[in-house]
Amino acid sequence: MVTVNVRDNNVDQALRVLKKKLQREGVFREMKMRRDYEKPSEKRKREKAESVRRWRKMERKKRDRDGF
Repeated sequence: MVTVNVRDNNVDQALRVLKKKLQREGVFREMKMRRDYEKPSEKRKREKAESVRRWRKMERKKRDRDGF
């Protein structure tokens, strides 16, 4: 569950925080994916691409941390 506190009646700030939290949780991506039907082959292709992207990002961070 996502909760956001409104401080000093600043609703705009609270909305920005809420959008960030929802994006981090992947709610917007989930809504976009559920909007249209995705064929199983397209789903496998997308998940494989996401996996490769995560792996490359992890390797890049590891390389930067180790100083290569």
